[in-house]
Amino acid sequence: MPATVEQPQSVRERVQDVINLIRPSVQADGGDIELVDVTAGGVVPIRFHGACHGWPSSTMTLHMGIERTLREKVSEVTQVVPVP
Repeated sequence: MPATVEQPQSVRERVQDVINLIRPSVQADGGDIELVDVTAGGVVPIRFHGACHGWPSSTMTLHMGIERTLREKVSEVTQVVPVP
């Protein structure tokens, strides 16, 4: 029986995996985040939902938590931006 060769994950898949790790802490505060896209330049647009949408501290959460974590775990990520 031939050995199964796993294909490397795409950047988008790796970003989604990290977002899935972050999601429970965001949901604990009554919100959620959605991965919208990952551009060729490493920009990651995300959308806030629930309590996070329009929350004044969401920008700090984005930059201090989400962006920092994504950049640490997925080297191709250059920036995370919120989209409506």
